[in-house]
Amino acid sequence: MMSAPPPPSISPSQMNVLRIIASMAWSDGNLADEEVDLMLDRFSGMFAADAPQKAALQEELREYLMQNIPLKELVPRLQTNAERELVLRLGYEVIHSSARTPDEALVNVEEAEAYRELVELLGFAPETVSRIQAEALSSAESGEPLVESLSRQLEEFMQQ
Repeated sequence: MMSAPPPPSISPSQMNVLRIIASMAWSDGNLADEEVDLMLDRFSGMFAADAPQKAALQEELREYLMQNIPLKELVPRLQTNAERELVLRLGYEVIHSSARTPDEALVNVEEAEAYRELVELLGFAPETVSRIQAEALSSAESGEPLVESLSRQLEEFMQQ
């Protein structure tokens, strides 16, 4: 009897993008289990062909998402301008997605600092940063939930 093939591994560059997004989500010190579960469900669905592969890939990705790797280690691994623009946009969307309490600012000090570091590490011109932020804001105003937006954009990117 043949055993099932191992789950498809995602490429190192795809994993790096996911890790940067996870790092931005971790920047306020809080990554809710529900957020992790939803991200894992969406991301594993992009790469797995069937339910057993999806379950195995979710476990593999969970371990990676739970590692809070410093941005300064991850950003230099980005290989293309498209990857760099994608992480800037998704990072901006992640930190603007929610406040932990109703009294808290939408973007707290830790998130603002993480985003500033991301912008600095990416080294984009201010005009590029402004354009990408404007695109992210218009996307946010469409009312699409954050994880749906992240999933859609990552899927589009991975198919390039």
